[in-house]
Amino acid sequence: MLKIIIFGCLNALAHGLEGADVVLSCSLIEEGGGMGGMMGGSHFTRTPATLVLRDLPMNSDLSSETITPYNPPDTPNADDLIFEVIVSSFEIPEAESLLHADCNEQQVICELSQYVPRGTNPDSLASYFIGSIHLEGGGISFTLVLQTTSNENEKAPLIQSKLNLPLSQWGTLLTDAVFVVYSRSPSVVASIGDDVILDCGYKQRDTPSDQNVGLEWRWQHRGNGRKILDMKAQRLETEGGTQVHVERDGINADSALLLRDGNASLTMKELKVSDEGTYICTISSAGFQTQQIIQLHLMQAPRVLLNEKNVIFQDELPKKLNCHCERYFPLDVKVSGEYNWMVLATLVLSILFLYQALRYVYNFVLQISRRFVIYICNFMKK
Repeated sequence: MLKIIIFGCLNALAHGLEGADVVLSCSLIEEGGGMGGMMGGSHFTRTPATLVLRDLPMNSDLSSETITPYNPPDTPNADDLIFEVIVSSFEIPEAESLLHADCNEQQVICELSQYVPRGTNPDSLASYFIGSIHLEGGGISFTLVLQTTSNENEKAPLIQSKLNLPLSQWGTLLTDAVFVVYSRSPSVVASIGDDVILDCGYKQRDTPSDQNVGLEWRWQHRGNGRKILDMKAQRLETEGGTQVHVERDGINADSALLLRDGNASLTMKELKVSDEGTYICTISSAGFQTQQIIQLHLMQAPRVLLNEKNVIFQDELPKKLNCHCERYFPLDVKVSGEYNWMVLATLVLSILFLYQALRYVYNFVLQISRRFVIYICNFMKK
């Protein structure tokens, strides 16, 4: 499990915590040369790095005894990769869940890489990085765009050996969070026929009044994929206005909420089997473009019926009891019959597919002898 260290600062007001410093063990991902595989493509290198999220706005009720201010290394080292990020300019929803990851035995995945925003001036002194952070097993997932800042008063700063960028006097690479795309529910489970909302949103440090926002939702599943929604939202009223193109009936994203609140969530009506898969939410604004990935899993509990509640024997011949299972998903299931809590029969389901009304039907027949017992038909996911 990656190491998480929690720090914080106290608000002068009586109600408690204003922000916290969270330190994450990360990897700096860089594209390297060489063969990188049998096909001759490039490979990627991973260098250990540290990400310090300074003054992360929190709603969590933490006491002052559980947090302390972040302290940088006593001796700055040009080989250390410590990204110090100011994130107080906007709030990342539910970021306080990072504070509880260790206690909840959740692994935090943190990856950093260099980033070039669209339209960046080649002579710009600022450099950009992108950080991807998510909790395994559920919880917040977000992607930060980081812009380097410099201390002009420092005459001869220490230069980071790998990135060739100036460090602060305490040995960290100073950056400011300028853009974030997040999802509070990167994994969603729903039933066939349900309505569902796939959560996605963004925050931005600087938002010009004439800025437009692009939103794209893509679907992928088992090697197939397509764009299902494309939106160009206009902040200023123009002749063209907001443009929206959808490829599936019953889906929608609200352009007003996108511009006002940064809400890019996708609403889906009456889910079908074909809707299961991976959804990619990509947001473009002011040269920045980042994304979040949301997994949609469909789970439909079956309807299981026995053809008779009571079996009456008129003679000594055995009778058949029919177990009827329908309307279930996924299809990888196991059916068994039991009597007196002992296994009577077990078999792996071979799929009998009836497409009409999404009815998946399986009939399981038990041959029973004359005795007073209770028969149970079990139906479960493998």
